Amino acid sequence: MAVIKATKSDVDLLARLIRAEAEGEGDLGMLMVGNVGVNRILGNCLDFKNIRTMQQMVFQSPGGYEAVEKPYFYQRARNKEKRLAQRVINGEKVHPARNALWFFRPAGNCPGRWYNQQGSGRFKAHCFYQPSTSDCPRVY
Repeated sequence: MAVIKATKSDVDLLARLIRAEAEGEGDLGMLMVGNVGVNRILGNCLDFKNIRTMQQMVFQSPGGYEAVEKPYFYQRARNKEKRLAQRVINGEKVHPARNALWFFRPAGNCPGRWYNQQGSGRFKAHCFYQPSTSDCPRVY
């Protein structure tokens, strides 16, 4: 059962995002990017207050994703990424992105905190950061 409302076009949009942001990180990395996106919609907190739809989440400005500025984001969604997108929409969560609202790719090690948010871990090139339970209880 879906944890957020999502149309077929929402699944396609999330599929394009996870591919553009993390294709080099494999299926697990793409699932984690999807976790962050779904958490932003669920959270309704901090930088993501009033982000209620997939469209709002993907194209949020400022604070959105760099991938939407790149041509490869606009390629057609592939079945593989659509299946991954549907899995996170259905509630599958993967550590360290389980409760994360942010990720980035540092040049070196992951800082323990990033913009005052606690690091939850690293997967390949990306570091993940989660809010406190008191700031964003809906992502927990």
